[in-house]
Amino acid sequence: MIFEKVAGILASQLGADENMIEETTDIVSDLGADSLDVVTLLMCIEDEFGVTVSDEEAQELRQVGDIVAYIEAHM
Repeated sequence: MIFEKVAGILASQLGADENMIEETTDIVSDLGADSLDVVTLLMCIEDEFGVTVSDEEAQELRQVGDIVAYIEAHM
């Protein structure tokens, strides 16, 4: 459920094909996100899931699976 929501947000924000997004998908190198995209993405995730991501923690969230694990640990 969380993965599907995150994949949907990524697809919407980055114009990616949701069916091509996997847990090992890298947000920057595979989906082409730049720093502004990442900030916007994190804001959407914070709003959607009611979590707060610090700047330090955001640096560690490189793959889709990292984001899902973070959300699961902080909900």
